[in-house]
Amino acid sequence: MIVVTGATGQLGRLVVEQLLAAQVPTDRIAAVVRDKEKAADLAARGIELRIADYSAPETLAGVFAAGDRVLLISGSEVGRRVPQHRAVIDAAKAAGVALLAYTGVLGGPEADFRLADEHKETERAILDSGLPYTFLRNGWYHENYTANLAPVLAHGAVVASAGEGRLASAARADYAAAAVAVLTGEGHENRAYELSGDVAWSLGEYAAEVARQSGKEVRHENVPAEQHLAVLTGAGVPEPMAEILVDVDAAVQRGSLAGRSGDLTRLIGRPTTPIAEAIAAALKG
Repeated sequence: MIVVTGATGQLGRLVVEQLLAAQVPTDRIAAVVRDKEKAADLAARGIELRIADYSAPETLAGVFAAGDRVLLISGSEVGRRVPQHRAVIDAAKAAGVALLAYTGVLGGPEADFRLADEHKETERAILDSGLPYTFLRNGWYHENYTANLAPVLAHGAVVASAGEGRLASAARADYAAAAVAVLTGEGHENRAYELSGDVAWSLGEYAAEVARQSGKEVRHENVPAEQHLAVLTGAGVPEPMAEILVDVDAAVQRGSLAGRSGDLTRLIGRPTTPIAEAIAAALKG
């Protein structure tokens, strides 16, 4: 059985959809979700629902079975993810799953930004568990930027503190396709993949492409980290998360998210989605 945790999240839903598109039978797919109602559409298509919560270890007992190939999609609650992930790892080990694939972050143990800390600790816990594993070290998503096009267009500016640093981002669907390739393929056990887009781009280039496609004036406004933090908190981003985002921009400026190993293209068997295509999709709404 292929088991997808966080199956009603943005990445999880794409993974399930792509498993179905790959002709995996519905009776070979299980979705681990917190809210049964949110997954009603999956159940209606014949996918088995397994109800559990990363934050409630007792709910994970019996969620996995011997031989399952499990995708652990990292939790969204920054600062709480390590104990949540450990609960899933413990349940997977107790069940004797055949593979535990984990969506971490580009760079793995070498990543030099705060957002990576919980991913590093999770990878160590998986290694310590002795389970067969695959580390899917996802780079930045196009959608981290294109989901925020409305304020960019309203203010005519991409405000950031990454300077001319470059990002080799990819579409969320590209990362989902990589997970599907691992879950349905062979020879991925005990391997780590550095997943990123084929092309690295700067925020100046991003602003120019948004301007070109939208027909509006959009400039790249690089600001000091302190000012960037103030802009984010002023827009309603909680300060701890705003600090992490500013720290990521510093990593972008250092080139930490510009790596292009080619792993993603090799796994999915096609080029990664260009940022221009993601901008076009976002502008269409």
